[in-house]
Amino acid sequence: MSELNSNFNTAPDGVLTNECGVISGPLHLRTTCAEDGALKLEITYQEADEWYTLAGSDYRLADPADHEVIHRLIVNLCTRPSAA
Repeated sequence: MSELNSNFNTAPDGVLTNECGVISGPLHLRTTCAEDGALKLEITYQEADEWYTLAGSDYRLADPADHEVIHRLIVNLCTRPSAA
């Protein structure tokens, strides 16, 4: 199992979580990928202890070697300005 972590500041629209809706500000993303490609996406406020899951469920990569690319893509999506 591999784990990747990143700190970032969200765009003004924030990030949608399953547990509490939209959160924004300085956040920390943790992604873990199992050998079978099962991907877990968790997010928290920087320096906080409570973790939330990004909206959606049952994420899976066809190739676990893509974990780093997907992690960076998620960070980029969470920080891009809204289209409005």
